[in-house]
Amino acid sequence: MQKILVANRGEIALRVMRSAREMGIKTVAVYSAADRDALHVRYADEAVFIGEAPSNQSYLVGDKIIDACKQTGAEGIHPGYGFLSENANFARQVREAGLILIGPSPEAMEVMGNKLSAKAAALKYNIPMVPGTEEAITDIAEAKLRAVEVGFPILIKAAAGGGGKGMRIVESPEDFVEQMDLAVSEATSAFGDGSVFIERYVSSPRHIEIQVLGDTHGNIVHLFERDCSVQRRHQKVVEEAPSSVLTPEIREAMGKCAVDVARSVNYTGAGTVEFIMDEQLNFYFLEMNTRLQVEHPVTELITGIDLVKEQIRIARGEAISFKQEDLKINGHAMELRVYAEDPANNFLPDIGTLQTYVTPKGPGVRVDDGFEQGMEIPIYYDPMIAKLITFGKDRTEAIERMIRAIDEYTITGITTTLPFGKFVMQHEAFTSGQFDTHFVKNYFTPESLDTGTEEEAMIAALVMERLLGTTKISLAESPATGVSNWVKNRS
Repeated sequence: MQKILVANRGEIALRVMRSAREMGIKTVAVYSAADRDALHVRYADEAVFIGEAPSNQSYLVGDKIIDACKQTGAEGIHPGYGFLSENANFARQVREAGLILIGPSPEAMEVMGNKLSAKAAALKYNIPMVPGTEEAITDIAEAKLRAVEVGFPILIKAAAGGGGKGMRIVESPEDFVEQMDLAVSEATSAFGDGSVFIERYVSSPRHIEIQVLGDTHGNIVHLFERDCSVQRRHQKVVEEAPSSVLTPEIREAMGKCAVDVARSVNYTGAGTVEFIMDEQLNFYFLEMNTRLQVEHPVTELITGIDLVKEQIRIARGEAISFKQEDLKINGHAMELRVYAEDPANNFLPDIGTLQTYVTPKGPGVRVDDGFEQGMEIPIYYDPMIAKLITFGKDRTEAIERMIRAIDEYTITGITTTLPFGKFVMQHEAFTSGQFDTHFVKNYFTPESLDTGTEEEAMIAALVMERLLGTTKISLAESPATGVSNWVKNRS
């Protein structure tokens, strides 16, 4: 492959293009009407317009992506994450067009794209599973009996789902039928598939995932774990590698299980095997994500492996460039997803213009972003602005650098999750490592945030601009309304 098209936008498109450029590979960007002036469009060697701003008219239209490849002579497609990255039909379409998808086979995507078929594949290798049903629920009365056997509380989950959609916690048998109906309805609406199953509810879970790579030569390796337990609405906000609770023995066992899960579908490329862990450090298979993850930088920092380059090499038919025994954990890495969201208002998305945008720098700081000062945060896509990643010789240094980096990160014009990230880094439950996926529910309130006044924020921004020679703004340009721009534009 001498030229690849990146079928995505924002920071992940830039991330892929930079690795490709280092490998001497030309890149093609695709863009919607909302992204005409985006950084990934300017960075790529070529760019192709693919439609209006809504993703179902642009980034989700497989025919337009393939046509863009034909126009530019791109031989391969890197899907990034989100959009079409786990769409088996698109993967098959790419193959039929004679192009190379930098990712797994459509067959692997199909199996792992459904939680029930993924569990069935993993069971061949005796991977630990949360007690529950192994098939979709069809008979409600029978399912209720099974739920009683498993023991309440139980969790109803959408087989085709993710992100907390189609998921319901049921505390008692009396609530089962009502919650089942709600879960099926939500799953049908979100995924077009109302299939659900039940599992025992793990009350204080850690979310631990293992990065894997597989090639076409039969080699599969794992690159250790990431702890993704700090979440809001069942979606990750803070990730770190390695986990603060895994012992070397548990790490080895989880790594072996992850490799076996990948082997069950002859997996090629980069993927992530996700586990849930209880208070006794028992772990259970959840699902496999058949793509590069948002949080992949923390794995890159502790292993020294460029995962995007490995993806491209594997797609070209090359073997993985290292063996399992070559890998070791070096240091500790943290990642904060910097969202255009208001943590004080239930993490409601915000939109507007980045009136000031100054990123942190210095030892152990990495920022993966796709924006610059003066750009607008569009309403059409995920509200993530950037990923702020820090690296240190140990967990304490990684946390200290994250706090320093958050303080240096200057954003005005929109509300972000930066203050929430600082709250997490300074909270005793997080610094001690004694936290779970209920961190936000257990510890966070809007009053927890130390955001200062709007005027203080603007003064800080002006000082940073004066020091760095960036564009000046006035206090009047960002009045302290206390109301999310998203709210104002939607009301």
